[in-house]
Amino acid sequence: MNKNELIDSISKTSGLTKTDSAKALDAFITSVCSTLKSGGDVRLVGFGTFATSKRSATTAINPRTRQPVKVPAHNVAKFKAGKTLQDVVNSK
Repeated sequence: MNKNELIDSISKTSGLTKTDSAKALDAFITSVCSTLKSGGDVRLVGFGTFATSKRSATTAINPRTRQPVKVPAHNVAKFKAGKTLQDVVNSK
């Protein structure tokens, strides 16, 4: 499912127009991004948790040249599915 398909699904499920659904989705994405950028996390009970973690600096190998490449430390976005989401995905 891509973003346009998600907007269509939100529109059909909620009764909102596609424009309003797109605005709501964009607002959700913006809110999650700004919270993660500031170091916080977003917990949606039953659905999951969006969080960040720090990845330390490391040295990797360029497969073409076999030369070592320094990879700087950086933050990584993570998502951990909640129990309700896992149950829905694993139900038959």
